[in-house]
Amino acid sequence: MAETLHREFVYLWYYFELQMGQIFPYWVLGMVLGSAISIFLKERIHGTFRALGERKLGVLGIFAASMLGIASPLCMYGTIPIAASFSKSGIRDDWLAAFMMSSILLNPQLIIYSTALGTVALTVRILSCFLCGVLAGFLLRRFYKGKGFFDFSGFEEPKNKDTDPNLLIRFLKNLWRNIKATGLYFLFGIVLSVLFQRYVPAEWISGLFGENEGFGVLLAATIGVPLYACDGGTIPLLMQWLSNGMSIGSAAAFMLTGPATKITNLGAVKIVLGTRRFLLYLGFVMAFSYIAGLAVNLFVR
Repeated sequence: MAETLHREFVYLWYYFELQMGQIFPYWVLGMVLGSAISIFLKERIHGTFRALGERKLGVLGIFAASMLGIASPLCMYGTIPIAASFSKSGIRDDWLAAFMMSSILLNPQLIIYSTALGTVALTVRILSCFLCGVLAGFLLRRFYKGKGFFDFSGFEEPKNKDTDPNLLIRFLKNLWRNIKATGLYFLFGIVLSVLFQRYVPAEWISGLFGENEGFGVLLAATIGVPLYACDGGTIPLLMQWLSNGMSIGSAAAFMLTGPATKITNLGAVKIVLGTRRFLLYLGFVMAFSYIAGLAVNLFVR
């Protein structure tokens, strides 16, 4: 019995070291880049969006807003007060929808994390998140033109925590906050991927998420709701699933529904949408994720 437990521990430790060696550099780089953007570029990104509001770009503004949402380093609870200030300065709701939707789904830090998944998965993630933001903007433009969609009453721009006069100290404090916020989730994701690698046969993953592609996409979109706790923590799981036969389309569906329905993000979105529009948001996310996953499987092999 003791020998069996020791052997299992050796196997699990081997897989843990292997996963850490593969993913840890991306996590560190993501932390550093995310903090650097937050300290040195955040105000420029948000200033660019405000400046766009003064130009008559029409529908082109939706595309720009979605790109700037991806570039923004803020979490959703940081994005909504910023969006409230954008709204006060005259930014249209369709542009705000594109910005907020893509900001929920992706940020520069997560892009760096996702490079661990390979070029194809990374490209799919960036394009699908960008298009999700664009479509959200177009739908608001089509069905809510001239009507208010968001309720930002009571929201004020958040107090800036990065105020130390020394730039290096400001950067290090921001980096430490990022590490504290994601470190445990990252380790938990590694542990989960190790357990999957050791105890879940690869053919099970292939059967669920690969061979039956329509069902696999739907299942991936669905399990993204309860499983997605932290951006960095899901990368080890996705790496393991993809290596075991998960289709790129199923991965895309998971990467869309996960951040869009993360509990903290849902709480923030519910505040500014109300019940009926919040349900519309959930329906839009699930439908887009499923259709995007099927489309990816059709064109990416």
